[in-house]
Amino acid sequence: MKKLFLSFATASLILTACNKVEVEEADTVKVSDLTDMSGLRRCASAEVLEEQLKADPSLRRKMDELEAFTARFATRRTAQRLSGDSMIIPVVVNVLYKTTAENISLAQIQSQIDVLNEDFKATNSDVSKIPALFTGVQAYDTKIRFVLDAVVRKSTNKKSWSTNDAMKKNSLGGIAPTSPTTKLNLWACTLSNGILGYAQFPGGNAATDGVVILNSAFGSRAKFPGGYYISTYDLGRTASHEVGHWLNLRHIWGDANCGNDFVSDTPLHTGANYNCPAANIKSSCTGTPVMMTMNYMDYTADQCMYMFSAEQKIRMQATYAVGGPRASFR
Repeated sequence: MKKLFLSFATASLILTACNKVEVEEADTVKVSDLTDMSGLRRCASAEVLEEQLKADPSLRRKMDELEAFTARFATRRTAQRLSGDSMIIPVVVNVLYKTTAENISLAQIQSQIDVLNEDFKATNSDVSKIPALFTGVQAYDTKIRFVLDAVVRKSTNKKSWSTNDAMKKNSLGGIAPTSPTTKLNLWACTLSNGILGYAQFPGGNAATDGVVILNSAFGSRAKFPGGYYISTYDLGRTASHEVGHWLNLRHIWGDANCGNDFVSDTPLHTGANYNCPAANIKSSCTGTPVMMTMNYMDYTADQCMYMFSAEQKIRMQATYAVGGPRASFR
């Protein structure tokens, strides 16, 4: 098990080990880049954070302060736990589309909201698959709820979007976020370079706050079969993963070999796991016989991720506790 927290200044050094993605805007992309994921989940949140830290030196200080606040919240969680109080998050979905299929339906969008509520409340049907080894550290209800507030649609001539936040800016053909200090903005669009999504961590610029998700990985084929989906990532778990980042969770492997995700009850991982790993997959990290591959913050296929840990729940709750960066959502 890992130490719960490190200073962010140290932690930022381990963020460069994720899949490398282009940060320049791309107007053209091969069809294979959009549809052939080669079985590999790709999230660009760590790389986007690294670019933001380079562009805004003050962000590191804000995130260091958030880590200190989170550590204090964790030690006092018995007094501060939100036993009868849930965080209700209004969600604005911004749909950017070039083709009719990319203009995903309201039913597909609602299926995504339903998945988020199930996953964050631990009422998802596959939560029963959690191995006995990890049942003692499962999160159960995180007390975070999502309500669809609005859908904003915009036609575009762009074939794809990169990770430079252009989809969040009216001036670049995107859609500016709606009330980002009190609402979670999700962008559903076609992403280049095989990226499934990325999120902005707490502390960043409100003008770019929110989560971007590949439109064909948005929503659940199981809940709404008539939607626009790619295989493997069609159960809505990309959003569960990315919203986890938005609530200050890191990749479970800490973006490094045996890296630190700032959570004490998740085992060290040698790296990301993909597809649907065999049960009880071993880790070469010290003191970690088995990896928690079914955690939402790993890179496994949608059907093979179905839990947050108890300490991940506390870390997310700290973001909306009084004094936290998302307290305005309460």
